[in-house]
Amino acid sequence: MSYSIFIDGEAGTTGLEIRERLEARGDLELILLGDRRRDVAARREALNGADAVILCLPDEAAKEAVAMIGNPAVRVIDASTAYRVDPVWTYGFAEMAPGQTEKIAAATRVSNPGCYPTGFIGLVRPLVSAGIISAGWPVTVNAVSGYSGGGKAMIAEFEAGGAGAYRAYGLSLKHKHVPEMTRHTGLERPVLFAPAVGAYRQGMLVEVPLQLAALPGSPSVEVVHGALAEAYAGSRFVEVVELEETEAMAGIDPEGLNGTNRMRLHVFGDRGGAQVRLVALLDNLGKGASGAAVQNLNLMLGLREDTGLS
Repeated sequence: MSYSIFIDGEAGTTGLEIRERLEARGDLELILLGDRRRDVAARREALNGADAVILCLPDEAAKEAVAMIGNPAVRVIDASTAYRVDPVWTYGFAEMAPGQTEKIAAATRVSNPGCYPTGFIGLVRPLVSAGIISAGWPVTVNAVSGYSGGGKAMIAEFEAGGAGAYRAYGLSLKHKHVPEMTRHTGLERPVLFAPAVGAYRQGMLVEVPLQLAALPGSPSVEVVHGALAEAYAGSRFVEVVELEETEAMAGIDPEGLNGTNRMRLHVFGDRGGAQVRLVALLDNLGKGASGAAVQNLNLMLGLREDTGLS
């Protein structure tokens, strides 16, 4: 059986990545508008005629596209931030919690997670659920991404060579990902998010430092690692690196998982010590965007979760 898929916004960075992952598959047929992609009537027809729609648009444009869909049978995946904290929409991080895969599979409206939130939620939610981090704890997250996550203007700036090697941003502490990070980890106060962009195209590190001695019960490095390992046991795409491997590492390459839908979680800390650094490695255009969208699409269509993904 073949399913028809319409990517609204296929010319953008995420849309192009999704199209590349889907166009070689024999089980899917892409609806391509070409020069008619700005034609409202053509878009409306595609939005209502597809089995599934993936929106790769700015927030307001995504809302407009959703409003154009009158066919209740159309499944929608939105890659913008428009619906990520909307309780009517299902959050599309399949590994986030027990039963989330089934929720996505049964949904007709799925919000694709952000790249930074994917790493942060992956690290923190299991620890909140286990009571290792209390819901009211003041959590800080530092992260660096390749410039491809910043859109066409940032990509052009960095590729022209005039942007420098590293740039901290989000300095107002009002980054649009904060509500998503806070809600889907179960935290009660906004996280302190310190993002940055580096002079490389794609790949991402998300880090959460913790003072173990200050946490309830003063958990050990082994307890923190064990909670993460238990949460992702048997996961196809999320791996918790063994402590022995992390202890032997001198550093992490943020480009190490580029081109994949995988995420690796590391727990760095001196066993018996009072501090830990939790680090997630992922491709901001893979598990952080297009890969996750394809994973969600597979689930919503009743296909194997890993079809077309590595």
